[in-house]
Amino acid sequence: MTTHATPDADVIVVGAGPGGSAAAYHLASRGLDVMLLEKTRFPREKVCGDGLTPRAVAQLLKMGVDTSESAGWLRNRGLRVVADGASIELDWPTLEDFPDYGLTRTRLDFDQILADRAVAAGAELRCGVKVTAPVFDLAGRVCGITAVEDGETVTYKAPLVIAADGVSGRLALALGLKRDEGRPMGVAVRQYYRSEAKHDDDYLESWLALRTAAEPDVLQPGYGWIFGLGDGRVNVGLGVLNSSAGYQNTDYRGLLRDWLANTPEEWGLTDEANADGPVRGAALPMGFNRTPHYSRGLMLVGDSGGMVNPFNGEGIAYAIEAGEVAAETAAEALRAPSVPRREAVLRTYAERMDRLWGSYYRMGGIFVHLIGQPAVMKLCTEHGLKRPALMRVVLKLLANLTDRPGRDVADRIVNGMRVVTPGLGRTRLPGLASRTASHTARADARPVGVTTSATERRV
Repeated sequence: MTTHATPDADVIVVGAGPGGSAAAYHLASRGLDVMLLEKTRFPREKVCGDGLTPRAVAQLLKMGVDTSESAGWLRNRGLRVVADGASIELDWPTLEDFPDYGLTRTRLDFDQILADRAVAAGAELRCGVKVTAPVFDLAGRVCGITAVEDGETVTYKAPLVIAADGVSGRLALALGLKRDEGRPMGVAVRQYYRSEAKHDDDYLESWLALRTAAEPDVLQPGYGWIFGLGDGRVNVGLGVLNSSAGYQNTDYRGLLRDWLANTPEEWGLTDEANADGPVRGAALPMGFNRTPHYSRGLMLVGDSGGMVNPFNGEGIAYAIEAGEVAAETAAEALRAPSVPRREAVLRTYAERMDRLWGSYYRMGGIFVHLIGQPAVMKLCTEHGLKRPALMRVVLKLLANLTDRPGRDVADRIVNGMRVVTPGLGRTRLPGLASRTASHTARADARPVGVTTSATERRV
């Protein structure tokens, strides 16, 4: 294989998922020369719940994405929470900074929509480019990447690289940035089913009490979801957190099937003939479990920086927001009159991210520890669903949807909790810090009973 020199870009973004494409879009919109590298080719499937909260929708609107139903999106009014026969429907709150609706769309073309927005803004998208390692200058700072493209080794150089390369964090690991085993991690599995009864549901549906026919009195680990896609199908799945005793040893495929066997027959989820594709799994790197988010010319965005919300497993909104913050920081830094000044600005990215979500994610880490205990989850579901006012506060907390300053009591409660909770910094989370590597997901581990392809293996 040969090595080619290529023209420099102002910024190289590795990974054209939501975070990478958002970063490329906002960078290009600021007039920077951006190269967006993606190892696969569109369209391509990704493991995801396919549900978007108003927080994610707000970011799509910022990027000029048409979120109308005529453009292929299905809107939802809020969240339906289900537990042991009881349920409550919670509409998304009316807020100044966020729309009052959520969306669903499969990742098969969702990521391409965002990548196309980046290209429209002026970014150069190169697909089929597998980045293999960072390139360092004589000072030990990242100044580009090496990759394999069309069977040849290529080198792309830029004064700044943004790693949006997923949970494996290849570029971050090359700089010695490892996952913090004391912070939350999860595994999610999902499958598509044809369901005329549920495909156009007005609500995202979350199941907080998973039970099986074989052990109806036993509360199974994790939580489930049923999200309508509006095309005759639903996305059904479940997630298990590493605070759960069954995290490492659960047969996720079997648990998904057993849970769905308890759903109403008319939904079509009890019949394997309605399944559309296999069960697939992915890791959920939560609560800033890899830091710092900037080091020596490399910025981390999305899963590479462990940015999934520990409260609800949402990753897309936070990846896109981080992409915007990374772009703002990078644009400011690259305008700096000197290298030392540029580095000083780039280092503020980690501080900005901690100010943005640090205290919230610390609360999320405590939440993960608590709900990993079946007795606590049982108590919450038995008493919480009977109190609509309390559940509206819980919805705002779990989805991170408040106005600041708060316009109502729920806003003031949630915002007050964030104020009194310290940022993550170097603080380790209770109950997780003592877990060893054998009790957490390894980069090359595979959930029991889950099939993955080479492009989807993120556990």
